[in-house]
Amino acid sequence: MIRVGILGATGYTALELIKILLRHPEVELAVLTSRQEGNPHVAAVHPQLAGRLNMQLEDLTPPQVAARCDCVFSCLPHGASATAVAPLLEAHRRVIDFSADYRLSDPDVYAEWYGQKHADPQHLPEAVYGLPELFGERIPETRLIANPGCYPTSAILALAPFLHGDWIDPGSIVVDAKSGVSGAGRTPKLMTHYPECNESVVAYNVGRHRHTPEIDQVLSTVARQAVQVLFTPHLIPMDRGILSTVYAQPLREVREDTLLATLREFYAGKPFVRVVEHLPATKDVYGSNFCDITVRLVRGRVVVFCCIDNLVKGASGAAVQNFNLMYGFPETMAF
Repeated sequence: MIRVGILGATGYTALELIKILLRHPEVELAVLTSRQEGNPHVAAVHPQLAGRLNMQLEDLTPPQVAARCDCVFSCLPHGASATAVAPLLEAHRRVIDFSADYRLSDPDVYAEWYGQKHADPQHLPEAVYGLPELFGERIPETRLIANPGCYPTSAILALAPFLHGDWIDPGSIVVDAKSGVSGAGRTPKLMTHYPECNESVVAYNVGRHRHTPEIDQVLSTVARQAVQVLFTPHLIPMDRGILSTVYAQPLREVREDTLLATLREFYAGKPFVRVVEHLPATKDVYGSNFCDITVRLVRGRVVVFCCIDNLVKGASGAAVQNFNLMYGFPETMAF
């Protein structure tokens, strides 16, 4: 059994992670941390877990966590996560980090987009970007996974087959993405207050969303040349889910059935990517670790549609996929 700890266990992604890990036959949940006073019972914070998990949330130091765990999932926010992760790595523990702290390879790019100096630049070179469909061969040997962002997961999975196969112009890409409110986290904010977001759709962080350099970096690796996408996120009045509609100019004449075949070939053997012929909807993947993708050719342009659940495939599900690969378990275990 692998002893597992979760740092920052009060948020939405932590709840989804706990629910998946409770089904995992090779996992012992050993530590749940929080800075809340009084070490509350997990069911007091997540009522869905009442009768399913008898644990307290504890305020522990990284060395205390390391003493009780083999692998740690960090659900802490950026900045705070790297500060906690560094001593865990020094204690030779394996870490799957949900924050952005290890996703960007250049600490100067991180500082530019996140407005603070990177807390642990020395461990950046060993971090593996945790998107198993693209980097699965590197995951088993690493001790540090940078779990992808939810928007980047949908955009990257939509675009990777066509950039890898040189089907589309890397300078023509537009990503129009829409996310449910849970993507903003559990901490109350004016933008996600019910009277503000209900029955309303709004674009936000146009041109400055922090997932932009993450998308660019990974797609540049896939394309073997520089890629800069035009990424515009929107908030949709629903609990969860992401639909990304991606537009690109083809580099040569192509048929729609060829594009679909390209998707199927690229994701053959990838258990959580479903290439579909219909236009996917967020309800198709609700609560699951699936990513549904299809493509259309519209007035000479390639249009890709990609749906994920932002809390599962966009966060906790991907993290357990990575965990399974790290420890040699079937990729689909616990799903």
